[in-house]
Amino acid sequence: MPGRRGEDRSGPGGQLPGSGSFLEEAAGVRQQFGAIDVRDLLRSSPAKLIAAGLVLLMMCLTTGVVIATAVDNRQHSLQDVLASTEPDANSAQHLYSALSVADAAAGSDFIAGGLESPVMRDRYNQSIGEAALELVVQSSRTLDAGTDDPDAQLLIGIATALPVYTGLIATARADNRQGHPVGAAYLSEASNLMQSTLLPMAQQLQEHRSAAIAEADRRQVRLPWAAIALPVLTLAALIAAQVFLAQRTRRILNPGLLPASIVVVILLVWIVVAGTISATTATRARDEGAGPTETLTIGHILGQQARSAETLKLLRRDASGDYDRTFDETTTRLSTLLSEYPDDAPADAEVAAARTHLQQWLESHQRMTDALARGDFPGASAVAIGPGPDEAAAEVDGLNDALTSAIVETRHTLRSGIAGSARALNLLSAGAAALTTLAAVLIVLGLWPRLREYR
Repeated sequence: MPGRRGEDRSGPGGQLPGSGSFLEEAAGVRQQFGAIDVRDLLRSSPAKLIAAGLVLLMMCLTTGVVIATAVDNRQHSLQDVLASTEPDANSAQHLYSALSVADAAAGSDFIAGGLESPVMRDRYNQSIGEAALELVVQSSRTLDAGTDDPDAQLLIGIATALPVYTGLIATARADNRQGHPVGAAYLSEASNLMQSTLLPMAQQLQEHRSAAIAEADRRQVRLPWAAIALPVLTLAALIAAQVFLAQRTRRILNPGLLPASIVVVILLVWIVVAGTISATTATRARDEGAGPTETLTIGHILGQQARSAETLKLLRRDASGDYDRTFDETTTRLSTLLSEYPDDAPADAEVAAARTHLQQWLESHQRMTDALARGDFPGASAVAIGPGPDEAAAEVDGLNDALTSAIVETRHTLRSGIAGSARALNLLSAGAAALTTLAAVLIVLGLWPRLREYR
């Protein structure tokens, strides 16, 4: 009976019912595919469409990744300049200025003789405190890179020498209050330490920081050529694919590739416009911010050097002319720097005021030199540190204030330009990812109907 256990249901030859037809069909399929030339398959229009579609998809996705990466890197670099590089340079400039002001204030105390004035004492203490603060700020960012870093070595040198300097000044003040002549020797040793060790190291640190800003500006003014070239290549590939389809299908416009091409054109225009605005803004920040700031910072340093030479000349009653040469060289450089400052640059009014104060300071210095040449030390001291509005101290303060205000303004111009350069790239990274993804979808929608026609 059918279904009885143990019954042999195999057909003739031991084959199961229906298995022969299945094997015959499989053999037929193998014969059919074996008869097809693989090379002809690869040369067929469907294979070419599939290959073209894959290439276009890869180019779109690669373009999106490259643009997004380039934009993100550029924005991160600009933010790093705002958050680290530029503040470090400003801190290094403050460190040098504070050390110079402290040395000049300490020397002015001894010129007056006896007990130091409260104004000069407060100025000295404030300057030393500011220098210590900037030293901490610099060290917290630099020493993380390791003590082998050149800037770390400079900071270690300044941190080591500064307590020695303040100790010598304290000893000199104590002796000076008691009328001991040895106080001048301690002051001379302290000033020599400041001029030969502390200030040169601070100046090197400031130059390194300024060079870092210049290098960052140089990178930011370049257009992202790789991010511009890839959309151009992708657009060219899309046009070539549409030409190929027009030749094969007799359809001039493809409803998917044409919108994809428009999307890539939009992305290309966006990256060119945004990149140009960003690069132009960065260039303006360099020309109107970083350049003038560096120039004015150098001028501020020169002014401090000249003032130190002036006070030391008077304190030591120098007749060798060494301090005169230093004063003349630094003030000549400062005068040239201020006179060549562009009239249309930021802070031009402050620079004009600095030129006026410098000229009046030179006149006061000449009066001091003439009094000292006559042996009139009290008269020379009155000109150098006197409270009068036409004396050297007032003109030096006016020069420093004008240069400080100018540096603040040009620094604001620099930071505003860098921030504007970063803002020009806002949304471009996300927009590139979205547009290239949309273009990829449109490519699939444009090629899929053409592939179905070959079924």
